[in-house]
Amino acid sequence: MAKEQIMEFQQPDLNIGVVGHIDHGKTTLLQRITGVWASRHSEELKRGITIKLGYADSFIKKCSKCNQFIATDKCKCGNKASIVRYVSFVDAPGHEMLMATMLSGAAIIDAAILLIAANEKCPQPQTKEHLIALGAKGIKNIIIVQNKIDLLSKKEVLENYKEIKEFVKGTIAENASIIPVSAQKGVNISELLEEITKLPTPERDTKSNPLFFIARSFDINKPGTLVKELVGGVFGGTLKQGIFKVGYKVEIKPGLMEEKSGKITCKTIKTTISDLVSGKNHLKQAMPSGSLAISTLLDPFLSKGDALAGNIIGLEGKLPEVVYEIKIKSNLFDKVVGAKKEIPVKDLEMNESLLLSINTSVTVGIITSIKKDEITFILKLPVVAIKGSNIGIARNIEGRWRLVGYGVIE
Repeated sequence: MAKEQIMEFQQPDLNIGVVGHIDHGKTTLLQRITGVWASRHSEELKRGITIKLGYADSFIKKCSKCNQFIATDKCKCGNKASIVRYVSFVDAPGHEMLMATMLSGAAIIDAAILLIAANEKCPQPQTKEHLIALGAKGIKNIIIVQNKIDLLSKKEVLENYKEIKEFVKGTIAENASIIPVSAQKGVNISELLEEITKLPTPERDTKSNPLFFIARSFDINKPGTLVKELVGGVFGGTLKQGIFKVGYKVEIKPGLMEEKSGKITCKTIKTTISDLVSGKNHLKQAMPSGSLAISTLLDPFLSKGDALAGNIIGLEGKLPEVVYEIKIKSNLFDKVVGAKKEIPVKDLEMNESLLLSINTSVTVGIITSIKKDEITFILKLPVVAIKGSNIGIARNIEGRWRLVGYGVIE
């Protein structure tokens, strides 16, 4: 692959979430189309499920000889392929107990692949929950992948296809393409990649003050690393708006949290950007496009183990203030999402505690005011609230946080 061509694609132009019910094959599909196994954490490997958000970038290429879309350097026909798009993928967990993590992932994506296993009745609880969560987060560009078609007869696959069509009727995915595939066997992967190339690229705001949503935070230093070779704190996520450059002085909010006498206080963290990495590309300047890693001069002890996930990075003095109270305009669903039986959503009540997914953070909000659809919450963990952004609202039902609606921050 020509170096000049790779240089044209310095950053992915799209962040695509891969979502769906547990064990429907999300991580396997992601490996098939990127070559990366996104579930790399030891606990995930032991349990066989995705627990944290996984990431993978991919150059989608097209063979000029046989017109196949591939994610490898060479086509099966032996011909070299040319890059047509550079995208990044976010692998979100499907397990019902990890819904908050999935909502955090939905805050940083532009489009989604909704994976549905053909060998199970559609919809499964988290299939429905994830589709509604995408709508709650404003994600409208969706591709549906009907996976595991190799396990069924043609008649059974068509019956499942009809179930999918009936399931998405009247939803944001009603007109979404449905691509039948086998992630295990590599069937119809070219067709899926071609469909991905058709997804629209959102308009990017490069003029506003930068806002970087942290989804993951790391200490990438191995034990025994020499002090002079230590790398500062690293953050993974998405630059939602603005431009970052190496050398910029930045701040991280809410930052370090400390509880004293039952009250949470926040201390803004200040540091400097030392590197910007997109895939294998080291950038001098990053645009709001796809997933991004930011290396800083911050003590890596502060960033290890996702300690700062859910925070926001911006220029010094330019981030919105940290708030302990928010007001939203709420929109409740008719029925609880993700429950195995149909449960109507009851009206919100004063002093009720709800789980709120805000940006890439999750906090509990206690209702202090209800005026029709305008709800005010006191937050147990403070956040940086961005006016006009969507949040997910979940209620504790039968010991599980279930999605019951969404809101817009006022």
